[in-house]
Amino acid sequence: MRVISGSARGKKLETVEGMDTRPTTDRVKESVFNIIQMRVRGARVLDLFAGSGQMGIEALSRGAEFCVFADKAPKAQAVIRKNLAAAHVQDRAQLLGCDFEAAVRRVKEQKFDLIYLDPPYGGTILNQALQTIESFDILQTDGIIICESFCDDRIECPERFEVLKQYKYGTIRLTTMALRTE
Repeated sequence: MRVISGSARGKKLETVEGMDTRPTTDRVKESVFNIIQMRVRGARVLDLFAGSGQMGIEALSRGAEFCVFADKAPKAQAVIRKNLAAAHVQDRAQLLGCDFEAAVRRVKEQKFDLIYLDPPYGGTILNQALQTIESFDILQTDGIIICESFCDDRIECPERFEVLKQYKYGTIRLTTMALRTE
């Protein structure tokens, strides 16, 4: 796993050992950044369920202003710290060692341009995270949420958000959302 573009281009990143964390594939990561490429420079990013931190680090490498990483797993937190240092972006990052609900509560005074959600597939955790983000109103007016999920997972778009577009890559689906403009 490597940083694809920007100041840390080609930097090898560590992954979290074990079956609890599933790294985003290079194909999906490249697609995410093709979708949001014009929004990254200068953006404030929230990477919930950060795992190895590769998505937030890619955003920082491409010019994002700041990224908050959140993951409750101690192994993931250790890997994120190592990867931030290896990519030389730790001065523009904050790591929260807690679950998504506690993380959103801790950043409730901030607004984010990009929010990346890649929770464990299946179940209701993605929908819970979206509801929490909506209730704490942390998405910038022109911000975007990118959700990575299994194709068969049911995504319930909160009332204040609208689905912009969905993309399929094999068994993976990316869903982009923004605040409703009506």
